[in-house]
Amino acid sequence: MSSCKTSNNAQTSTKNYNFLTDSLHINQQLEKYKLPGFSVVVFENYKVVYSNQFGVKSMNSKEKIDENTAFSTASISKPITALLCHILEEKGLINLNDPIDKYLKRWHLPKSKFTENNSPTWKQFFNHTAGTSQGGFEDHYEGEKIPTIIQSLLGQIPRYNKEIEFLFTPGTNFEYSGGGYVIVQMALEDTLNKSIAELANEYIFSPLGMKNTTMVQPNEKGFLTNVAFVHDKDGKVIKTGLPITPQVAPSGMWSTPTDLAKLSIEIQNALRNKNNRVISHDVAKKVTAVTAFKNAVGGWGYGWQKSFGYNNYDWFSCNGSNTGVGGNVFATMTDGNGFVFLANGEKPNRIPVMIQTQKNILKLMDWNGKESKEETQEIPLSLKQKLIGTYDDFLYGQGMETKIVERNNRLYVESQLLEYFKGKNEHELLYLKSGLFKVVDYPNLLKFDFKNDKADAVTLTRGSLQSKVQLTYKDQ
Repeated sequence: MSSCKTSNNAQTSTKNYNFLTDSLHINQQLEKYKLPGFSVVVFENYKVVYSNQFGVKSMNSKEKIDENTAFSTASISKPITALLCHILEEKGLINLNDPIDKYLKRWHLPKSKFTENNSPTWKQFFNHTAGTSQGGFEDHYEGEKIPTIIQSLLGQIPRYNKEIEFLFTPGTNFEYSGGGYVIVQMALEDTLNKSIAELANEYIFSPLGMKNTTMVQPNEKGFLTNVAFVHDKDGKVIKTGLPITPQVAPSGMWSTPTDLAKLSIEIQNALRNKNNRVISHDVAKKVTAVTAFKNAVGGWGYGWQKSFGYNNYDWFSCNGSNTGVGGNVFATMTDGNGFVFLANGEKPNRIPVMIQTQKNILKLMDWNGKESKEETQEIPLSLKQKLIGTYDDFLYGQGMETKIVERNNRLYVESQLLEYFKGKNEHELLYLKSGLFKVVDYPNLLKFDFKNDKADAVTLTRGSLQSKVQLTYKDQ
């Protein structure tokens, strides 16, 4: 995709984006937080407009990261796996509404009271509603015994001592499950007699020109040569520096911000049904739609998180975090804007740099989607008094303290998560003429129920989806 060639200047616009380098202050942050390396790409109006790399691939060699340096992307692998499955379905090779068990050969789903009359479909694994356990996995390194995915599902790996199991009836709740994606990986490989790495390369990476992206692992033939090594919190390379992840579908992809931007732009183009070459309009709509809502951290699609709103846009996003490496993909559903960054340090080193970079990009790029058309009304004083207070988190279900406060005769929602992602707590609570409430830059509408003159429950609404949350009031 020629429009995705990158440099520090825009290729297809007269606008100069060097101001980002001057304003992001990445080098100073790397020094402050002892982060070995950081790679970032920004895209606007369906084109990459800025790419820059900072720091080194490995603290042992001090070789600088460049645009083609790939990082372990961790859970960013999940939406790519879901996308691959949707492309294969469109080609008539699998049916994602089928129970997945009939595609499995090497192993079958464990018997459970939850699945006796409700065998989970492929799609329920993509949006974490299948009900499976096994959240995440430990990495391995060259020289260690690398488990098979059968051993992984049987729980014969670090962190687990029993076979993957079902925690609830499929489709009735949400539980983030890397193990569910391992089941998807096995179903793909058993059905199509190819590794997931081969399938992803054939149907996504190669057609999109993602030359620095692979699901091949460091101990396998064909692994990339230009890669960032993982580091611990002291800035030291972890073991060999190259984590091996047999659980490829949930966390085994390696890529660059440039390649992930190419993929994001292809999805964005497919959503508007223009200039898309590999992903169809139908598939793009399916993978980015909100399909999980109850207890689903504000909203989830098939692999993509749909929990956050920024600058009046709807976004599809994914956060990846493995030991010593991590990053984010953020892309708007319309207008073709977004950013990707990857960093090769442990959480205390990389997360402050990632958060600051995200806040700065959102502020500096000054993207502003269309304002919602809902008419607002003034909140009556009696209603304000019922709402003001401190609660357990009702926006994202993460257990963090959430406050409704009054300032200058207006109500605002304060949450550590909103602060974390936006860098400010001025998230106004608007009262719509419909009787619902809207939090600025939060994608779900809210309907409050009251009991004894206090907010007692809130129903979150997203299109046709609804989820009722009981409010826990903290009297302070």
